[in-house]
Amino acid sequence: MAISLRKARTIIRKALEKGRELELKPLSVVVLDAGGHVQAFEREDGAAPGRFAIAHGKAYGSVMLGMAGTAQMARAEAQAYFMGAVNGLYGGKVVPVPGGVLVRDRKGAVIGAVGVTGDTSDNDAIAAMAGIEAAGLTGEI
Repeated sequence: MAISLRKARTIIRKALEKGRELELKPLSVVVLDAGGHVQAFEREDGAAPGRFAIAHGKAYGSVMLGMAGTAQMARAEAQAYFMGAVNGLYGGKVVPVPGGVLVRDRKGAVIGAVGVTGDTSDNDAIAAMAGIEAAGLTGEI
C-alpha cells in the first residue's frame, strides 16, 4: 500500500484545517512516500519560506529511521552522538522533533510520513495526526 496523491492532499487539507481550528500559526505540511520522496506539499499564506526544509526534515527522519519525531527526540536527548551521526549520514536532512509522523498500513508497515511545521512541535504533531486520520490511515507520533 502507498499513500495516493488523493490521500496526500486529504492529509494536507485536514492538517491545515486543524491548524486553523486550533488557531495555530501558519503551517506547512509535507507528505512523503515510503522511500522519502515528496508526494505533496503546501505552505499556508504567512508561513516562512524556509518551512519546507523543516517539514521535510521532520518527515524524512521519520520515514528513513522508521521512528516518529517524538521517539527521535527522545533518542537525541539520550544519545546525541547517535542522532548527530544519523544526521551526518543523511546530509543534515533530519529534524528529530515532534511533527514528524510515521504513516503505517494495517499490517504495521511504514508507507510514508507527514511533516508539519509552523507552530510548537506538539501542535504540529496534532495537526499531522488530524490529517492522517481524516485520510483513513494510521499515524504514529
